[in-house]
Amino acid sequence: MAAFSRLLDILARIVIVLASAAMVLLVAITGWMVFGRYVLNDTPTWVERAAVLIVLGIVLPVAAVGVRERFHLSVLGFRDALPAPARWAAELASDVVVGLFGLAMAWWSWELVATSQGIRIPLLGISQIWTYLPLTLCGALITLFSIEQVLLALRHRHTEQRAALSLE
Repeated sequence: MAAFSRLLDILARIVIVLASAAMVLLVAITGWMVFGRYVLNDTPTWVERAAVLIVLGIVLPVAAVGVRERFHLSVLGFRDALPAPARWAAELASDVVVGLFGLAMAWWSWELVATSQGIRIPLLGISQIWTYLPLTLCGALITLFSIEQVLLALRHRHTEQRAALSLE
């Protein structure tokens, strides 16, 4: 389990570093668009479409890291009001559902990738698959990170039960 968590830690760091670099690229091409529009009076047409692709490449994988780091959107009031065993079960069920969602997202977006291989994005001249690959990556990462959360929760529960037995 420790090796799996270390591997996912490295993967999460790589996602954050790549997203940071993509953010710098996004700022640079947006700056180029503004310069082209207001200084050159000739707006580069490819910038807007490229910016959308970069935003997809930033937001989706980082959202998956949010599943691992637990900084994603959640409603905690109901869960926190539950007694400890029910809270644990609710968290476990939530992690399982999120993992299944990630798996479905990866699966169905991969179908989009497969069906759009021959299509080109007109302004950029690259394959349409670059629109859908971030979805596939995000789904796969959500699935992996959810599996880790489920395994950690089960291990923590097992450790708590063993500690409770040894106290008796």
